[in-house]
Amino acid sequence: MHPMDGLMLEQVPLAGLAAAVGTPLWVLSAGTLRRRLAALRGALDAALPGMVAIHYAMKANDHLAVLRIMAAGGAGADVVSGGELARAQAGGINPADIVFSGVGKTRAEMGQALADGVGMINVESAEELTRLSAVAVATGRRARIALRVNPDVDAATHAKITTGLAENKFGIAWADAAGLYAHAAGLAGLEPVGLAVHIGSQILSLAPYRAAYARVAGLIGDLRAAGQVVRHLDCGGGLGIGYDGAAELPAAAFAGALRAELGGLGLRLSVEPGRWLVGPAGLLLASVIQPKRGVGRRFVVLDAAMNDLLRPALYDAWHGIVPVSAVDALAPVSAADVVGPVCESGDIFARARALPELAEGALVALLDGGAYGAVMSSGYNARPAAAQVLVDGSRWAVIRRRPPVQSLWAGDICPPWL
Repeated sequence: MHPMDGLMLEQVPLAGLAAAVGTPLWVLSAGTLRRRLAALRGALDAALPGMVAIHYAMKANDHLAVLRIMAAGGAGADVVSGGELARAQAGGINPADIVFSGVGKTRAEMGQALADGVGMINVESAEELTRLSAVAVATGRRARIALRVNPDVDAATHAKITTGLAENKFGIAWADAAGLYAHAAGLAGLEPVGLAVHIGSQILSLAPYRAAYARVAGLIGDLRAAGQVVRHLDCGGGLGIGYDGAAELPAAAFAGALRAELGGLGLRLSVEPGRWLVGPAGLLLASVIQPKRGVGRRFVVLDAAMNDLLRPALYDAWHGIVPVSAVDALAPVSAADVVGPVCESGDIFARARALPELAEGALVALLDGGAYGAVMSSGYNARPAAAQVLVDGSRWAVIRRRPPVQSLWAGDICPPWL
């Protein structure tokens, strides 16, 4: 096909990008990132003017270009490792606008967070409280903390991305929360300022949010009645998107739930969206290596694989798959399994997907890949990472080069006796 034909992202033809950079190729839309961040900011300000901060959950996509766009749009960051803390700052996010979450922070990471001056540390256990107090005292600093509580609310999402049930590893058990908050107030080097809650990811219903926030609101009332200071609530993230055509949760509806359950408590609130902001902004562009006929099945073998986009193999996740060529898109369709070349039976992007006949070299786009796509990729089967491109209107630029195959073993060290 001609490089100027077919599907476009913003004003840039995908076929032209494939011709210039090759495939597999991640393509990200700067305009979509800005629009979605602005839409969420507008919904929150309309519902709760000046009361809600946005901390981008950067585990969804931690590219520096993404972080710069988020910072320019007024977002801080939610980080879950020392590496993410350093990366957020390299992307232009002020440490005071960073919340450090995570169930297993090391003492070194705690010290780094305190030295950098992060806005808040979300603490998830009594043991972590003790360690953080010791680190704060040893470094002569004071840690602003929120206790992450586990409300035991089912987010009705995939088992591997639910975090708010009592059986999950995250957060402080509900029965222990009030006593632990009082205990934290008496520990040296700590300043408890509030609570945090996060019940899971890819949530498409308001009901679990409202249930969790209502329960936390009751706990805040109990803490205040006992004389504790509670000024802040980190409301978590988890807003889902419509991978399979289902309606996503509108930003205005989520903001309305915050107002309904928490608006009268005089709290400073924060939210931690990730997927909702970046998921629809990205896609994975791939070429057909070959069509293949099996026993009673039709396969389309791509040059992208599970090492590039792990979500289907890990979560049985759905991603829309569309031909880039306008001619292919209008051709008759039949069921096909879309697979990658990796030597694993799980290297499957889709089963029985309605697609036209696709010849060798045809281009397809795997949609809604901006979140948990490139950031989860690996070099499995000695496959170098896909290149990445950012489009912005009619402009585009390579934002991560495709590494040479030699880079896969550049860090290997053979012992001298071999």
